[in-house]
Amino acid sequence: MVLIYTTCREETEARSLASKIIEGKLATCVNIWRIGSIYKREGTLHEEKEVAMLIKTIETKVQEIEDFISTNHSYSTPFVGVVDVRRVNRNYKEWMSEVVG
Repeated sequence: MVLIYTTCREETEARSLASKIIEGKLATCVNIWRIGSIYKREGTLHEEKEVAMLIKTIETKVQEIEDFISTNHSYSTPFVGVVDVRRVNRNYKEWMSEVVG
């Protein structure tokens, strides 16, 4: 199992991307929550509200999800980070296999 982390400008965008990811059987679940972000661009410090997405999936779906986000995201260069999960409880893992195979 892997977790994919990305952010969106608006909650409506995050929900739309999440729905399409789930409907496409690319992941079992997408968690969405509001966050604050601070970053520097072109020498200026910015503070923005964003929406974080944590996508629960399997390794074989990562590239497809990354391509989907890159194509459908409003940011010109969205961050897509992947974290390997060392261990998952058996029941969830079995359910995940049924959903995304």
